[in-house]
Amino acid sequence: MRRAFVVVSTVTLIVFAFQFVFAAVGAFTEPSGDSAYALHRITGMAVIPALTLLTTLFAVLAKAPGRLVGLAILPLGLNLLQALLAALPDAFADESGRSTVVSLIFGALHAVNGIIAVHVVVRVVRDAGRLAAADPSEPPTGTSEPASPGASRPASFRATGRRGAT
Repeated sequence: MRRAFVVVSTVTLIVFAFQFVFAAVGAFTEPSGDSAYALHRITGMAVIPALTLLTTLFAVLAKAPGRLVGLAILPLGLNLLQALLAALPDAFADESGRSTVVSLIFGALHAVNGIIAVHVVVRVVRDAGRLAAADPSEPPTGTSEPASPGASRPASFRATGRRGAT
């Protein structure tokens, strides 16, 4: 299951990368209109949420630490925020439909939120890879099992209880 977790999280990351490409295609399509963003919209509203749920399922089945399972589901919440941030610029346009400062800020936050979501998925892929590379008999890092006393202290601190003392 750990390898499957790596594969599904990597596919999710690739789809997120394509999401930026689809946004650019929509932005540079002439004549512009709602249909120009069809790939971006479908990917964001259906594909990414499905892959995020699948990634989370494989994280649970791989017995990933709770923090990693939480990170795996986080893009779903960020994706819901994306939909809201995509709709708000139209709500704050002026009477003639032109952009206002507020609508442009929400449009910019849509992009920033997308970047944050990608960083979360990168972290999930990295941590999934580490989990898959770990010995299955070892408990995953971040579990509640305590390490040996003083293991997290620097070597110079462990010997005497004071830093630098010998």
